[in-house]
Amino acid sequence: MNSIIDFEIPELQNLAKPIKTLFYKGNTKLLKKPKISIVGTRRTLNYTQFTTHQLATKLSLAGNCIVSGGAIGVDTISHRAAGVNNTILVSPCGINYRYPAINKKIIEEIEQQGLVLSSFDEDFKATRYSFVLRNEIVVALGDILIVAQADLNSGSLRSVEYALKMQKEIFVLPHRINESQGTTLLAKKGLAKIIYDIDEFVEQYTRTPIQKEKDNFLEYCKKNPTYEEAIFRYHSLVYEYELSGKIEVKNGFITLT
Repeated sequence: MNSIIDFEIPELQNLAKPIKTLFYKGNTKLLKKPKISIVGTRRTLNYTQFTTHQLATKLSLAGNCIVSGGAIGVDTISHRAAGVNNTILVSPCGINYRYPAINKKIIEEIEQQGLVLSSFDEDFKATRYSFVLRNEIVVALGDILIVAQADLNSGSLRSVEYALKMQKEIFVLPHRINESQGTTLLAKKGLAKIIYDIDEFVEQYTRTPIQKEKDNFLEYCKKNPTYEEAIFRYHSLVYEYELSGKIEVKNGFITLT
């Protein structure tokens, strides 16, 4: 059963035009938490995938709810890394549709454990304009905006325009020359700050003591689980620990280093 938000969301006062009705599925208590918006390209580099996983996971564990738009690429990585019970998905279509179809499973999980929002009638199908309004809501809900990767013609740069109008701080990841030229230009113009150290950055936005999930993960790895099992249970922690050299994968099994 679809429901309508019946209380004021202060962050949405930043919108250019007020929303008449906001539909939802899930846990509206997430709207009361500190929130951080993460957006970016659908065509992610491997570096962007790993770094966004780390960033969203650590920000979530530090007490922040991650907000994004449900698209493939950066959006999906951010939702999953945050944990489906600690993320808000703003949809570009009515609440009765799950868009894009390839993300149906994770959208259903967020409906059940997190929160899905839509400013459109239940059976509304996405249009070019609806993506624009979706992006504005994503930006409005977050305390800050992180753009993980964006080309010069990326739709994510429209989100940056909203953030600037709303006077929100914008952050980007450092990229190599000729990669993510959109975010590089933002940094060059002084419109965005670069996140050089993820742990140092997350420390600024730590709302609760960091959970001990990582310790549990290391104990789990002592049992030499398969890589697929570990990914299923711990998602981005596997990537994070593999990149940091704390674990390694041999013949499909995880071992401690």
